[in-house]
Amino acid sequence: MFYFDYTYLLFMIPCIIVSTICQIRVKTAFSKYAQIPNSRRMTGAQAAEYVLRHNGVTGVRIEHVAGNLTDHYDPRTNVIRLSDSVYNSASVAAVGVAAHEAGHAVRTAKNYFPNKLRGAILPAARIGSAFSWILIALGFMFAYRTNSPVGTYMLYGGIILFSASVLFTVVTLPVEFDASRRALKCFRETELLPGEEYAGAKSVLSAAAMTYVASALTAIMQLLRLLLLARRRD
Repeated sequence: MFYFDYTYLLFMIPCIIVSTICQIRVKTAFSKYAQIPNSRRMTGAQAAEYVLRHNGVTGVRIEHVAGNLTDHYDPRTNVIRLSDSVYNSASVAAVGVAAHEAGHAVRTAKNYFPNKLRGAILPAARIGSAFSWILIALGFMFAYRTNSPVGTYMLYGGIILFSASVLFTVVTLPVEFDASRRALKCFRETELLPGEEYAGAKSVLSAAAMTYVASALTAIMQLLRLLLLARRRD
């Protein structure tokens, strides 16, 4: 017999649609402003260094990393890694993305509280991400096929572990928004990107921020779906 899970349609399909739209918006915005050079002819790597210097942050390395939109800040090594389309590019989009990653480094240097909270949750989130679905799958199998209480314990244990990764995703939101806020603040205070260039960079960063909102929404809806399935089992 085939089992039709209506909860997937109810909870997850809307999230998939929203996430897809957000990804398209990011790629569209980045592609558009990657074709527009900034008036200072400053590359992404130079822009990241500029934002760090403006905020009085030192000791952060800026490195090149292969790929497209693989830009990230590694707090463990205090390194900003910029992708092929950002590191040596003097486009408005490249400066926006590089400044955002520099904003992460500034945030770390300033001991931003949500950043500390995110770091504290990270170990539990990693464990939850690695083992939650194993426990959930085994829990459903034992609970439905053998009607064993062990299955119920495993199921709810997996859901608790998954909740840690959901919390991590939610706490990531203010961290990402703050990095963009710091980048845009630097643009305004120094006129690194004036007028339309500022608007373009803001458009790219706003589109990117919505992908994190979509990820958090997806994680929350998945958690609600699991709780509903578990309660239905009870």
